[in-house]
Amino acid sequence: MTAATRAPILPVYRIGLAAWALLVVLQLAWHAWLVPPQSLPLTLVLAITVVPLLLPLFALRDVRRALLWVGILSLFYFCHGVSEAWSSAGERWLAIAEIALTVLLIAALGAGVKRRPPTPPTHG
Repeated sequence: MTAATRAPILPVYRIGLAAWALLVVLQLAWHAWLVPPQSLPLTLVLAITVVPLLLPLFALRDVRRALLWVGILSLFYFCHGVSEAWSSAGERWLAIAEIALTVLLIAALGAGVKRRPPTPPTHG
């Protein structure tokens, strides 16, 4: 499919792409700048937190598929955010931002799903 025949990206998918990008930025800022790791090497922490979010870039030609991948991956980040919000008062605002971005990403993916029109009831 050429660029001229490629389907336009739905506005709701643009929101999902923005949430994905912000989730990557949040991970970089959180772990490399705001709260650097104390007991693990920074490169290891970034490999664990950022690299998985970059893998769906390989499917970016199909935005819906890339968002599906990152939506599945974002469940880990959602759980991480809930865990941090519950246990770490100093990082709570970062955790809440992580939760909000993952919910926004998953909501955008769900909102973009094509639904079949309801079938009329048959009388027999």
